[in-house]
Amino acid sequence: MANELRLGIPKGSLEKATIDLFDKAGWKIKTSSRSYFPSSDDEELKCSLVRPQEMAKVLERGKLDVGIAGRDWVRENDSAVVEVGEMVYSKVSRRPARWVLVVGPDSKVEKPEDLAGATISTELVGFTKRFFAERNIPVDVEFSWGATEAKILKGLCDAIVEVTETGSTIKANNLRIVCELMESVPVLIANKEAWEDPWKHAKIGRIYTMLQSALRAEGMVGLKMNAPGDRIEAISNLLPSLNRPTVAHLYDSDWVSIETIMAESDVRKIVSELLDLGAEGIVEYPLNKII
Repeated sequence: MANELRLGIPKGSLEKATIDLFDKAGWKIKTSSRSYFPSSDDEELKCSLVRPQEMAKVLERGKLDVGIAGRDWVRENDSAVVEVGEMVYSKVSRRPARWVLVVGPDSKVEKPEDLAGATISTELVGFTKRFFAERNIPVDVEFSWGATEAKILKGLCDAIVEVTETGSTIKANNLRIVCELMESVPVLIANKEAWEDPWKHAKIGRIYTMLQSALRAEGMVGLKMNAPGDRIEAISNLLPSLNRPTVAHLYDSDWVSIETIMAESDVRKIVSELLDLGAEGIVEYPLNKII
């Protein structure tokens, strides 16, 4: 096929959320436990499952055109790819992943410079080496295969660079954060050749627009109601909305129909007030996309 976009779906913790997001955005992608190549209802889209840690490298080598991975792994691989934009999945977490420099409870370290000559354990070896090299701090960075926090407690290293959201696990192990090195969220990335191709650039842009519209719709609902015409201002002032609510006069009536978009969690706060203002026939409906 002349026009074909090769898409990398992140395998693992983001896999289901990514496929669900594409579904809301208008693409049906189906996976199979026996295949690394999900099917799609878009004949121009060819999908592959790829570990997020490897996504940027696979794109850089030209094996895929576009994919989703954490910004941390893009920076870890120092890959020459284009970051199209962020993809903040509320179903996974709205908190960015934070990579932090951590020391043990008895450590005297207060800043990165205090670790000159130290051994640091982490999964993010490349990024950590560059972080310290850019500051001319000589350290030995070694790869950690897991249970990284335990390495400090067992005296196997002087510090670690570890990922966290709230820091609660680090505190629970009686460890201390020295500083934050990087925040990371999932990002849509493209290889440079695909980004410079007019057809692929346009296709990637359409996908990103629709994915973002589906993300914006998460947790949002439409709300519409009928109300007396003399209550328009009072009800409009009560309703949160993207701009101002839509108001339409009902046929042969002094009443109006009022419609808006708002956070689902806010509906329960204002329903009784809407009723007190004379609103009737209040209908809440789900949204797939906000473009």
